[in-house]
Amino acid sequence: MRPEELEAGSSLRRAREAKGTNLFRQLDAPRIVATGETLAKRIHERFPQSNLAAVATDLVAVSRDASQLAGQLAQPMVGWRALSITLTVALLVLVIVVALNLRVSLHVGDAIQLVQGIEALINDIVFAGIAIWFAFSIETRRKRGKALRFISQLRSLAHVIDMHQLDKDPDRYDPNYKSTASSPKPDMTPAQLMRYLDYCSEMLAILGKLAALCAQRSSDPPTLAAVNELEDLSSGLSRKVWQKIMILDRMLAQRPA
Repeated sequence: MRPEELEAGSSLRRAREAKGTNLFRQLDAPRIVATGETLAKRIHERFPQSNLAAVATDLVAVSRDASQLAGQLAQPMVGWRALSITLTVALLVLVIVVALNLRVSLHVGDAIQLVQGIEALINDIVFAGIAIWFAFSIETRRKRGKALRFISQLRSLAHVIDMHQLDKDPDRYDPNYKSTASSPKPDMTPAQLMRYLDYCSEMLAILGKLAALCAQRSSDPPTLAAVNELEDLSSGLSRKVWQKIMILDRMLAQRPA
């Protein structure tokens, strides 16, 4: 191993030790944003006047929003937690007061009153438990709402990217292809089209990572399900893009030199 490779490995190990965690076990928001920025620059340099360049710029803004949201979701909502604890204490005090009143009524000789008192205590405990669960779930539900709203934006952006590649048909470069009056006119070379489609695939991949970034510290089932759905969507759209790339690559390979 060369000295520079040893030094790079040593630096990486020191960075891991300084950070106190494995760098490859969680998504790094700044690096995802940097990847999006680099991709946007590449698209602007190759297709400066295209709508895809504008979408790439928006993707960078969305990446920054995702980084900020991920930081917010990782932080506890102190106000809601304090409210939940206060409500829990108040409900527990109420249950204790009811229980003490029931203890006084145990000296009553009427069995019906005793049964009614026990029933009332059980109802109070059940309703108090439901209220406590509701109070402690407020933070989770508010974070879930923020995450789901953002994932919905990512889903819309994925469909926008798919629309940009929808009319990029590699068959138009076939010598036997016959266009109609409504057929899209080719405005790229085959090599440019291949690069354009590859950019679409990369943007879809970044969207999946942004969704995972927002939920990497979450254990909320609806949020995780929404992330999985978006990743499936982006993967499915990316497969469509790569089918076109493979068709185009095969056509170019069959062309005479």
